[in-house]
Amino acid sequence: MPSQRPRVPRRALHGVLLLDKPVGLSSNDALQKAKRLFRAEKAGHTGTLDPLASGLLPICFGAATKFSQVSLDADKAYTAVLRLGQRTAGGDREGEVIEERPVDVTAEQLAAACAAFVGQIDQVPPMHSALKKDGKALYEYARAGIEVEREARRVTIHAVDILAWDDSALELTVAVRCSKGTYIRTLAEDIGERLGCGAHLAALRRTETGSVTLAGAITLDALAALDEPARDALIHPPDCLLAGWPQLRLAEAEAARFLSGLRRRVNEPDQPAVRVYGPEPAAFLGSAHISAGELIADRLLSPIEVQALIQVTESTT
Repeated sequence: MPSQRPRVPRRALHGVLLLDKPVGLSSNDALQKAKRLFRAEKAGHTGTLDPLASGLLPICFGAATKFSQVSLDADKAYTAVLRLGQRTAGGDREGEVIEERPVDVTAEQLAAACAAFVGQIDQVPPMHSALKKDGKALYEYARAGIEVEREARRVTIHAVDILAWDDSALELTVAVRCSKGTYIRTLAEDIGERLGCGAHLAALRRTETGSVTLAGAITLDALAALDEPARDALIHPPDCLLAGWPQLRLAEAEAARFLSGLRRRVNEPDQPAVRVYGPEPAAFLGSAHISAGELIADRLLSPIEVQALIQVTESTT
């Protein structure tokens, strides 16, 4: 009878890992590998990256999972490589080439085509996406050779900046800043059509999501080479996901009442979102909004989670 491997004990871990996901790995596979390396009880990621794409995938552990929606809803930034002159099934480099056209473009035409998509635009989601129709992901229909009708969705493109143009490889590299829900492969195809030559997405790398960036992110291979204390030192506090929000610090008694979910009167202007802290030295308590002079909790840490974060802070100072 084969011997069973010993069960690895899990532990409570609270914070955010900035992971640099490799090409070829699904976001869920990357999450599970990181979760095992940290022996974490609870973990989740903050927005799917296609296997084709690499780059920033924030992994939330423990208390940080309560704020993953903030990252999901945040603006994103990408570096994308567009291969002009070829349209593919699925809109990326893995699809079969279904049309080829000559490419004869000037720098001015490239700039104009990119600028045409800045602002609010309507995008039709690609068939090769995780968006669901009647309970099934669109890519499942696509793999079965079925095309289904999709409604256009309004997204915002904040910028499409040209980084490089390789006229021998016919590759255009751009930096894109956009709202959540933007499909970069669709943007690539639309820019290609605007230029009259077609295009597909040859490479994609996410560089920012909300307030966190690829700077300081680590690959799974590098993570696996570290010992546990070195890995733990890479964990950012949960409030890094809320770094752009105004902060509010409460006195000890008020902090305890806030953690119990009670509304508090505050002498502060209305705010749609604030991050709330206890007195110095103290850990992050949760997120809230201020309406008509009242501080109203949205997402709260438990007292156990707050204490765990204080202990981590004390051990590193």
